[in-house]
Amino acid sequence: MPTARIASNHFSLVRRLAGALALAGAMATVHAGAADLLDTVKARGTLKIATEGTYPPFNFKDKSGQLTGYDVDVARLLAAKMGLKAEFIASEWSGILAGLAGNKYDVIVAQVGVNPKREQAFDFSEPYIYSVPQLIVRQDATASYATLADLKGKRLGVGQGSLYEQQARAVPGIDVKSYAAAPDTLSDLAIGRIDAALNDSLMAAYLLKTSKLPIKAGAHVGQVERMAIPFQKGNPQFKAALNQALAAARADGSLKAVSLKWFGTDVSTAP
Repeated sequence: MPTARIASNHFSLVRRLAGALALAGAMATVHAGAADLLDTVKARGTLKIATEGTYPPFNFKDKSGQLTGYDVDVARLLAAKMGLKAEFIASEWSGILAGLAGNKYDVIVAQVGVNPKREQAFDFSEPYIYSVPQLIVRQDATASYATLADLKGKRLGVGQGSLYEQQARAVPGIDVKSYAAAPDTLSDLAIGRIDAALNDSLMAAYLLKTSKLPIKAGAHVGQVERMAIPFQKGNPQFKAALNQALAAARADGSLKAVSLKWFGTDVSTAP
């Protein structure tokens, strides 16, 4: 290759490298100088909160069209403790995380589970609710099912297409019956068509609280999942303030009161 072309290519490479370094430096400067989210929400006076609004008992609209549910009450509680007004923005679950990445709102309060992949993209508050797979049995049940393996040879009701159906079918010997709706599962359980049902402990607590059927909570049979509040990374002051509000709500009993209102048990502490 001619010397002139080598020199030209080298100069072009240096220019591109210098340009990339300058851009990286500019971006770092912008990020370093960007206001913490706490400053933004304090100046605005509101906390923009994304939720689905279609997922009872967590977030949904009541008969009068008002947004309500466990997540909604928790969001309002924490916003108030931060000296802010809660401003809710409805979002379908399929795009709710993308909306947060696009700065359409400040936080999401909608049963967002904490996992390593999400933690790479967002920062999270401390958990405000915990969940675990749980069995539901009849009030007069004499058999004790401590694990799914104990249900070999028994009939287990699960939600059609749910993770719990997959979990149950992975255990050989269980006669798995799938249902389109949880109330149908519980009805069959109450009359003895199945021996137990498997659902999320949060949904189980709500169903047991609102149902008049002769059923009761059974054993936890899986790993605990933590639900928390995600927000954009790089906002340490906001994270501290949010966690402080959450700690205050735990300390004064107001977070527990919200749990009891919706579930009849405290779901804000790890089982």
